[in-house]
Amino acid sequence: MSAQASGQPPDVPAVPPAGSTSRAGRNLPMAVAVGLGLGAVIIASLLLFRQSFVLIIVAAVLASVWELQHTLVAARGIRISWLPIAVGCVATIVLAWPYGHTAQSLGVAFTALACMAWRFRGGSAGYLTDASASIFVAVYLGLLASFATMMLAPQDGAFRIMAFLIMVVCSDTGGYVAGVLFGRHPMAPSISPKKSWEGFAGSVLAAMVGGALTVWLMLDGRWCHGVLVGGVLAVTATAGDLAESLIKRDLGVKDMGTLLPGHGGIMDRMDSMLPSAAFAWLLLAIFVPVTGSASW
Repeated sequence: MSAQASGQPPDVPAVPPAGSTSRAGRNLPMAVAVGLGLGAVIIASLLLFRQSFVLIIVAAVLASVWELQHTLVAARGIRISWLPIAVGCVATIVLAWPYGHTAQSLGVAFTALACMAWRFRGGSAGYLTDASASIFVAVYLGLLASFATMMLAPQDGAFRIMAFLIMVVCSDTGGYVAGVLFGRHPMAPSISPKKSWEGFAGSVLAAMVGGALTVWLMLDGRWCHGVLVGGVLAVTATAGDLAESLIKRDLGVKDMGTLLPGHGGIMDRMDSMLPSAAFAWLLLAIFVPVTGSASW
């Protein structure tokens, strides 16, 4: 989840090593180190062989399915259809490169049907809850992540992805800094107590600056279009943070997992990126028209 305001349930406190945490309740040095390491891997994959970034998307989604499977069972006894979800998400993400929206629509439809059928063996007790949760996960992970694949497919796809990631990171970082330094007015106290309007303003401003620079310098677009894209992504990233905060509060957990030291789980880093990927793909396609695609 975003660093600037990782509003956690007050009844599920973290117990980190003394002197190592930020006001957001994270081990900041560890979080920065892990973030830089992930960033280096992502940049290398995009610049050396951009198709390999699809493998990073797939790995992140599969790890998220694993996290959600264990978290939902432990917290609420909800058993998602993990195997159909995993297979369906991978197929949707990979096939979105050559087949675009057709792969997205059919991928989600067939995954939903597979999840419903997979759950037959568990009987009627809890069927609606389990099937609904499974379909939600398939859409949340498989469909939204596939927009990143579609953003990657054009010839300049590596730079589109880097621009998208830079804007989201700017939003997170700007919000964290502004929230720590100036945060006074809670934005959504019942959802995320540490998220402030001042932090949100910092998110928007930083994302706009990042958008102006990346769209102009990386994609040869107009800087004013980059400002608009950055502002929209700051809003969607914040909405993604709040949505996951609601999910975690509903489940009574602090983090979705522990795979990323200093961050929590993979889902705690994906929450702002998943909804933003759809809007980034759409807005960049409008403002920076696609000139060509590459085959696998």
